[in-house]
Amino acid sequence: MTRRAASPEPRGRSGVLTVISMLMIGSAVIRIGLEAGPALAKSAEPEDIPQEKSEKTSVEAADLQLLLTELLRREEDLNRREAVIADREHALDIADQAIETRLTLLQEAEESLRETVAIAEKAAENDLTQLTDVYQNMKPKDAAALFETMDAVFAAGFLSRMPPDAAANVMAGLSPEAAYTISVVMAGRNANAPQE
Repeated sequence: MTRRAASPEPRGRSGVLTVISMLMIGSAVIRIGLEAGPALAKSAEPEDIPQEKSEKTSVEAADLQLLLTELLRREEDLNRREAVIADREHALDIADQAIETRLTLLQEAEESLRETVAIAEKAAENDLTQLTDVYQNMKPKDAAALFETMDAVFAAGFLSRMPPDAAANVMAGLSPEAAYTISVVMAGRNANAPQE
């Protein structure tokens, strides 16, 4: 009985080994089939490529060359424009600095002119005040003779600066025509001034 039990084991093992061998052979065939296609495609010579595909490739290369040339030309054009804009910006910066410098000088000159005008106005006012005091302190008859020869506007300016009683004494010594003309000028001085 021992002999019969030993013989079935080797037969079961040989069946498993056969199945494993068949699977390995099948796997090898599948691998060769999958990898052989790309390998054969790589080894194909350029003569095998159809003529249309070759012409299409050369046309595409020419188009790409034209496109590249145009892009390079545009890049150069943009670089030139950028340089022109940079030059203009630099010129504007210089002009801005010059304008700021001149504006500062103009403001300083304006301030100096204001001071000069203020000094001149103050001096002129002092001169007019002093001259008005001189006319006011003169004898009314002598002052009237002097005012008779003056321009009416000029005489009206001095008389309006005098105190009313001194101006009245001078006006009393004037001829009626001169007194009337000076009175009209004095009355009309503020006629156009706003009422409110």
